[in-house]
Formats: sequence, structure tokens, C-alpha cells
Amino acid sequence: MSDTIQNRRFVTAAEKVDFLSPWTLEEWLCRPDIVNNEHLMMVRANMEPGKSHPFHSHPTREEVIYVVSGKAEQWVGTQKRILNPGEMAFIPMGEIHGTWNPFDETLVFLAILSPAKADEPGIVDHSQEEPWKSLRAA
Repeated sequence: MSDTIQNRRFVTAAEKVDFLSPWTLEEWLCRPDIVNNEHLMMVRANMEPGKSHPFHSHPTREEVIYVVSGKAEQWVGTQKRILNPGEMAFIPMGEIHGTWNPFDETLVFLAILSPAKADEPGIVDHSQEEPWKSLRAA
């Protein structure tokens, strides 16, 4: 049986798409170039100690962040929580948020975004805007 993107229902480790971003090693498991899908995207992010994905938003997508291992300093708007394995954050469409790993172990989390096919921009950086620029220092 052919396993083209059009009829793919399972994604193996060999078929995932790895991308080293400035903040994490991203392991993409679900997006339209991997499976025939318009509604969901899923990436496993591996964030080393001291790294972060500073304040940003997804104007055309909502997101769930689910911690697999390690701990996350997760911000949604101006609210901060420490997320442990098995805990998650919901980020409404357009909400500014950020993820930090100030801890000693690698943080592994799943980010699930919807819809997969959405208008651009997919992501907007807010890290140099106030109050976000100074929020963590406060």
C-alpha cells in the first residue's frame, strides 16, 4: 500500500519533519505537508534549559500546549503558570503567549494548533513590545 500524503494515516519517526528553530528542536508530526489535513497541526518541541519561545501570537490559530516531560514557565496573556508533565495551557486565537525553560532539564511539550490551513501571518513576534518586553523582569 502506498503511503502518500494524500492517504497517510500514520506518521513514523522517519516521516516526521525535524526543524531546529531558535527556541527548540521541532519535530513536526502533523501538518498539511505530512498528512492530508486542513484542521490540525502538531509538533513535539524539545526545549533545552535556558531556552524560550518569547512572547508571540498566532492571529489565525488557537493552540494547546501539553507538557510531556520537564517543566514549563508558560505565559498566556499576562498570566503565568508553571506547567508539569500532564498539564496543559489553552491559548485562544490571537492571544499573546510565551514558553520558557528556566529549569535544569529539557522541556518536551506538544503544541497542537488549529486550523492547519489558515491565513498568514501564522505567527507574530511581540517580544520587543511593551508590556511583553519587560513582563518577565517585573
